[in-house]
Amino acid sequence: MFNIKDKVIVITGGTGILGGAFIKAIAEAGGKVIILGRNAEVGREREQEVKQTGGEALFIAADVLQPEDLERACEQILATYGRIDALVNAAGGNVAEAVIGPDQDVFSVNIEALKQVFDLNLYGTVLPTTIFGRHMVNNGGTIINISSMAAQTAITRVLGYSMAKAAIDNYTRWMAVELANRYGDKIRMNAIAPGFFVTKQNRHLLTTPNGGYTTRGEAVIRSTPYKRFGEPEELNGALIWLLSDASKFVSGEVICVDGGFSVFSGV
Repeated sequence: MFNIKDKVIVITGGTGILGGAFIKAIAEAGGKVIILGRNAEVGREREQEVKQTGGEALFIAADVLQPEDLERACEQILATYGRIDALVNAAGGNVAEAVIGPDQDVFSVNIEALKQVFDLNLYGTVLPTTIFGRHMVNNGGTIINISSMAAQTAITRVLGYSMAKAAIDNYTRWMAVELANRYGDKIRMNAIAPGFFVTKQNRHLLTTPNGGYTTRGEAVIRSTPYKRFGEPEELNGALIWLLSDASKFVSGEVICVDGGFSVFSGV
């Protein structure tokens, strides 16, 4: 039921921290992993890492906000493998200028920075879906988006990111219904909502240079019943489940992998 061997799986944001964990998990499970990202050096390194362990991988430099990049990547994938079985929309993140400081006037936010975050997270998911998803219609497939705890409840400071991830949840549910109405059970869409994982974008917000917690990091730990941050590999079980036939009757769901953060009242 959990077999994804030989499935052709596209991962956007494949040069990020979570994307790196996804690549390794898919390759170890026998999937053919297509790595999309802007950092060519990291992308090629990850491609070679998979190949050195006997897996199959292909890196294609692409920006998820550039349709021409995605169309070119799609053509290359189809020319190489003849099909696309799954898409993991892992591209996303925050922008420093869009973070609202505790002493900042909330009526004087950086609108352009908010738009930038919104574009990266929402349209960086919608565009790959429109381009790669259409090639799943005949053979079937599954699409996985990346949500966030910021979409589940109000988290201070990260306004643009929160709005974008809330939109991801809505898009996931809306698209799941529309896909089912048009194609039956051929194409599924779900999302994974990670709890707090330390990434390049949030490291300075959660941890200190000496490895301790910032005030914000301490608040997160207090609000997480597991009392720790997540490890990227801890998302892989949900990922493989959603990619495989083990979840073939699951669509429109947002799966929280968060150490209990989303269900904890703080009391």
